[in-house]
Amino acid sequence: MQSDVRKRLLDAFTKSSEEFLSGQYLAELIGCSRTAVWKHMEDLRNEGFELEAVRRKGYRIVKVPDKISENEIRLGLKTKRLGQHIHYKESVDSTQKKALQLSLEGAPDGTIVIAEEQTLGRGRMNREWYSAKYTGVWMSILLRPNLLPQKAPQLTLITAVAVAQAIEELTPLLPEIKWPNDLLINGKKVTGILTELQAESDQINSVIIGIGMNVNQESFPPDLQSIATSLHIEGGVKVNRAKLIQAVLTRLENLYDLYVQEGFYPIKLLWEGYAVSIGKNITARTLKETFHGKALGITDDGVLMLEDNSGKIHYIYSADIEMQN
Repeated sequence: MQSDVRKRLLDAFTKSSEEFLSGQYLAELIGCSRTAVWKHMEDLRNEGFELEAVRRKGYRIVKVPDKISENEIRLGLKTKRLGQHIHYKESVDSTQKKALQLSLEGAPDGTIVIAEEQTLGRGRMNREWYSAKYTGVWMSILLRPNLLPQKAPQLTLITAVAVAQAIEELTPLLPEIKWPNDLLINGKKVTGILTELQAESDQINSVIIGIGMNVNQESFPPDLQSIATSLHIEGGVKVNRAKLIQAVLTRLENLYDLYVQEGFYPIKLLWEGYAVSIGKNITARTLKETFHGKALGITDDGVLMLEDNSGKIHYIYSADIEMQN
């Protein structure tokens, strides 16, 4: 009940065009006493929100802390579905595991799981993911799309475009996408995307999209320094992580709606605008074999097309990609 009141309180500030909202207005909107409103505002202050209370005017939120709790994400979030149900954890083994649990319990479409730290974060091929506390965005998004299971990989590409757009919105940086699930800045990895599917033969039950973003790290362990970077390292300034999450959710919701209405083709065009590998020589390692050749692009279904030295075109659905000089 308390979390529902807090949600309605923050939604009121998000949607209002007024600078100040009176205690009486908030009390009537939420359905509680003015004293209860005051207590909720004090709770926000204790969480690091900078508030101003003016007699006869009411309250306004001056500044929010650089945290990624439910309250910070909710204030200013304008999506209709994504992020309307938030599960925040200070520390978790894996946001993907928690999202899967919630999926099996019937959590609704658009639910997100977010943590300040992952102790067992992982990427593709079950690789460990470095998830330093209070520096990045470690988030999983639960979707329940009305799609055939074979279309699910397209959601990875849609998410990659959404993240790239969000980075461009909030920073001067120019991200690039390496098929299928990595975002690079100046050749180093800044974001990884992991899509996991729960489905029957002809029906998707849920898709869980994990997003790991290196945001405000100032350094990395020695074994990662040559391949990993952060928005802060590349841009020289700290990025508000809650606003970045909001931008990702908004962009993803818009792109997903476009995808539902018009299919994958418009997403493909956007994706190709960020693609780093098209026209380049690459090595693609699948679970069974390795291919060498030129990346021609992706099909209308999001499948990578690779032309080998003999001119044969291989259609690759999942692989690790290595760029060749």
